[in-house]
Amino acid sequence: MRNWINTGAFAAAIMAMAPAFANDASPVGLWKNIDDVSGKPKALIRISESNGVLQGKIEKLFRAPDQEQNPKCDKCTDARKDQPIIGMQLLTGLKKDGDAYTGGEIVDPEDGKVYKSKMELADGGKKLKVRGYVGVPMFGRSQTWLRQE
Repeated sequence: MRNWINTGAFAAAIMAMAPAFANDASPVGLWKNIDDVSGKPKALIRISESNGVLQGKIEKLFRAPDQEQNPKCDKCTDARKDQPIIGMQLLTGLKKDGDAYTGGEIVDPEDGKVYKSKMELADGGKKLKVRGYVGVPMFGRSQTWLRQE
């Protein structure tokens, strides 16, 4: 009988910890994106989920003191035209597809272009591999984002 009680307490403890592990299995949260060209941090992006669809907003930009601290997307050609980059919806429409999230779009605020996007968690959920591309994923660029929470 005593073993059953200990086993039950152990199982309850494991079940209570399960939500903490589940967060690492999802890209929902705060991420620091690292520029694929310079290797330097560019922004903090908060990814959220609504009805199984992921979206991401820019919360903070990492900029040199001599740069505009709250720039606008003057090169965007859609509804984001001349809107502040901080608070901008950067990622839209990504849905889980096996181990990846696909079918979405990502905007590059520096050139205003919108690309197809896909992403996949790596390193136990500590990193996010984000790819923006034209046509097929082979023709694009990738960035590694680092989990901040």
